[in-house]
Amino acid sequence: MSHRYQTILLFGAPGAGKGTQGKILGQVPGFYHLSCGEVFRTLDISSELGRTFYEYSSRGELVPDEITVKMWQQNIHAQTILSLYKPRADLLVLDGIPRNVHQAKLMEKHIKVLKVIHLCCPDKEEMIKRLRRRALKENRVDDAREDVIRRRWSVYEEETFPVLNFYSGEIVSEVNALGSPGRVLQHVLEQVVPVQEQHFKNPVSGEPDKLEKV
Repeated sequence: MSHRYQTILLFGAPGAGKGTQGKILGQVPGFYHLSCGEVFRTLDISSELGRTFYEYSSRGELVPDEITVKMWQQNIHAQTILSLYKPRADLLVLDGIPRNVHQAKLMEKHIKVLKVIHLCCPDKEEMIKRLRRRALKENRVDDAREDVIRRRWSVYEEETFPVLNFYSGEIVSEVNALGSPGRVLQHVLEQVVPVQEQHFKNPVSGEPDKLEKV
């Protein structure tokens, strides 16, 4: 358990900006961003896991949690082998995983969550409008349908939102997601910079250096 990746989770409803904030944060030295979507996109479909993933996705079925977590674990291990992600120097920033409480339980042996940034959406209808605008801008017509968007929200509220209660309230920080990307980033940094500073004192445990003078 001592070798778990020191992690910050970006959490929020569809359209809250998890990917945007994760990508920006990943450009800051000492943070390494990985999205669940990237794991799926870079999966080798000729591998055993890749073939299993393809079998489920081709039938339009959800990939079982155990397989999803195993794919994620193999991906992040590869990042360490390539020295793209350096666990002793970088904080891992995740978005899109865990998607439900079962995944959160499965991932406990791999990650130590130091902070959960909950990108809050106080105005649900405004967020739905934002998702429709984004889908149209990116020419994803099907994703712009209101019924599709509302279904994604329902899945989030039923399956993903309960993940927040899995973690201690002491490490969960709320950030309003409806501000400009720069303003949201400002508030995200206010929460994660102290975690980073603590992390560099003792990269393995995330605890303060006991030899440091107070």
